[in-house]
Amino acid sequence: MPPSISLRVNHALPPEHRDRLLRVARERDFPPGSRLFEEGAHADRFWIVRDGTAALDMHVPGRRPPVVETLGIGDLVGWSWLYEPFVWQLGAETVTRVRAHEFDAVAVRLMCLDDPEFGRAIEHWVGRVLAHRLNAARARLIDLYGIYETKEER
Repeated sequence: MPPSISLRVNHALPPEHRDRLLRVARERDFPPGSRLFEEGAHADRFWIVRDGTAALDMHVPGRRPPVVETLGIGDLVGWSWLYEPFVWQLGAETVTRVRAHEFDAVAVRLMCLDDPEFGRAIEHWVGRVLAHRLNAARARLIDLYGIYETKEER
């Protein structure tokens, strides 16, 4: 399922909030195959992709982690930093070279507390991304592990 353009930071946040967020960004460059984070680890940062692609995956015991979604330019990589217990719910790896804005999670959470309007905008954006990712993960798992039996098959 392709990402909705409205979930990308350029369209999801009002310009004043997007600009404020980008002022605290650090530029990062990752080669292909870099692990950005592992499922279950502490979520202390997040990224907005400037160029390249990254894949979200999930741990499945005894199997190679299936890719849940592939992210590209303008997409948020990581949402677990905003919600306690601040633990990654998925893993992420770069597919191609990725240039990204990196954000310190604690700093952004403090910005959200300091400015409730900014905080609501960030929470709304990340919540919409989270809902989209949950639907993408559900659809991908159905694709990977089969469709449930119908009432007629019982």
